[in-house]
Amino acid sequence: MNWIILIVAGLFEVGFTSCLGKAKSTTGAEMYWWYAGFVACLTFSMLLLMRATQQLPLGTAYAVWTGIGAVGTVLVGIFIFKEPADFWRIFFIFTLIASIVGLKAVSTH
Repeated sequence: MNWIILIVAGLFEVGFTSCLGKAKSTTGAEMYWWYAGFVACLTFSMLLLMRATQQLPLGTAYAVWTGIGAVGTVLVGIFIFKEPADFWRIFFIFTLIASIVGLKAVSTH
């Protein structure tokens, strides 16, 4: 169950970084709604990360949380914000995913 909580925390990390990207491209009231989404996603992400680290090793949980956020944010950047998807970006996304899976595989929890 703690791994599921950690994955959801990572997805909220993607949410808060995506909200920052959207807030940057808007103005007025819409910008403040994106910032409100940022604060909400950040809060949920941190609370869930805190919960997951009560049972999972801190270093592993943090690395997985960060990895999920990094991979998710790059994918959102490619698919939503139309950032480039060249060979090296895709290659390093896959190496990051392999590292996340590896950390989960060697974890004792």
